[in-house]
Amino acid sequence: MHIFLCGSKAFYDRIPAIKHTLEQSGHIIMPPNGYDAPEQEASQKVVGDHAAWKAAMLRADRECVMANDAILVLNYDKNGQHNYVGGAVFLEIAHAFTLHKKIFFMNPIPDNIFTDELIGMQPVIINGDLLKVH
Repeated sequence: MHIFLCGSKAFYDRIPAIKHTLEQSGHIIMPPNGYDAPEQEASQKVVGDHAAWKAAMLRADRECVMANDAILVLNYDKNGQHNYVGGAVFLEIAHAFTLHKKIFFMNPIPDNIFTDELIGMQPVIINGDLLKVH
């Protein structure tokens, strides 16, 4: 299965191990947009072109979701928020839902502003067990 990984830049350090494990199971993994240059967003804020950069990234996210069979949401704790899902990741989840892609969550659905919508999208919660991705 082709899987697009979604998650905050704060979780990028976990991606190599996740990618390796999933590839060992025969999956083809696409890391998040910006994974190879995580500092680029901050630099775009400095040069004043952040809005255009962000718009391009959000459009590219949809293309990444379309090109894969599933998404795996890396929703770990961040800044005191349990199982964090931010706005950009929420949009990736929404794209996956409307495109009828499989949606996997590494951890349970967070209690946040998106909770009801996330419940309605019925992701498969794998509770950290990558063998449940199939």
